[in-house]
Amino acid sequence: MKIIFTLFFIVFFLSACEKNTNNESPGALPDADIKTEVLTQSLKFPWEIIYGPDNFIWFTERAGKISRLNPLNGVITLVHTIAEVNSLGEGGLLGMALHPQFSSNPYVYVVYDYGSGNSYKGKVVRFTFNNGVFVAPLVLLDQIPASSIHNGSRLLITPDLKLLITTGDANAAAQAQNTGSLSGKILRLNLDGSIPSDNPLPNNPLWTYGHRNPQGLVQANNKLYSSEHGPDNDDEINLIQKGRNYGWSNVEGFCNTAVEKDFCALNNIAEPMMNWTPTIAPSGLTYYNSDYIPQWKNSLLVVALKGSRLLQLKLDEGGSKITAARDFLQNQFGRLRAICQSPEGKVYVATSNGTNDQIIEISAR
Repeated sequence: MKIIFTLFFIVFFLSACEKNTNNESPGALPDADIKTEVLTQSLKFPWEIIYGPDNFIWFTERAGKISRLNPLNGVITLVHTIAEVNSLGEGGLLGMALHPQFSSNPYVYVVYDYGSGNSYKGKVVRFTFNNGVFVAPLVLLDQIPASSIHNGSRLLITPDLKLLITTGDANAAAQAQNTGSLSGKILRLNLDGSIPSDNPLPNNPLWTYGHRNPQGLVQANNKLYSSEHGPDNDDEINLIQKGRNYGWSNVEGFCNTAVEKDFCALNNIAEPMMNWTPTIAPSGLTYYNSDYIPQWKNSLLVVALKGSRLLQLKLDEGGSKITAARDFLQNQFGRLRAICQSPEGKVYVATSNGTNDQIIEISAR
């Protein structure tokens, strides 16, 4: 009787923890011989980190600061403070991207929240970096619904020089399915803020929709990947495809239930590459293909807030399937928000604990 009860408990526990029935569990991966070094520990809610062409780490802090960190000595230089920012809950100064040809086009793109109450909104602004200061702000997109939760806000400039912007549902879940709303989307603009002629819908910045809170975005293998927060279940890694619907709020994770299957069949739903229940709150995302840490080659690296770790997600040769996974830095630094890498192959992560936040360098041992 005791054996039967034990088997029943194991089956019940596994079924409760894994809603997904359509995705094969990824295999195991070898350990990576890495070491960590804290470069700075004086920050408050850093949100974005970028390894710049000047070999400095550019980063935002949610209250409105944009700074540069010298990874050789840990010295931080404040570049600019955006006074208009209102850091309400999870809102504030969030994503940032540098123009790929920064030396000839010294543009810095940021997305931040401002206002209050029903007027709390997000905007995307381009600054020009001139002689060490930000000048000539140009608003590219405004009136993005914002909230104290679910603001998305990762920025990415693609090789074809388009600006991608993730937006959350801003605590209004139904708007993710509304193609006329900026909420719950991945948006696509030209770098001057105009709408590309080859977007899925005419005169609409929408690229994909049906997102809850996508906080990671990276392009590799001629493919676009995102990480996304679910509710209390079904965090996701998604393969982003033009014009596709990613299901929220009608679908959580895979198309499992009868109602979800009907909705998926009628609405061209793209199911995730991978999902997590219980949730880990995946945030920043990068693609690693350097020989510097060879165990991480051809992998997505994602940092997690609730999960308090860095995850390696190994891809197949075509980059369309996650074949194996491994955790790193489990509970060593707390909540992890952002990730970037140097041309050499070193990786940098930023914490999001709220006090004494850190930027950490990960290098080969």
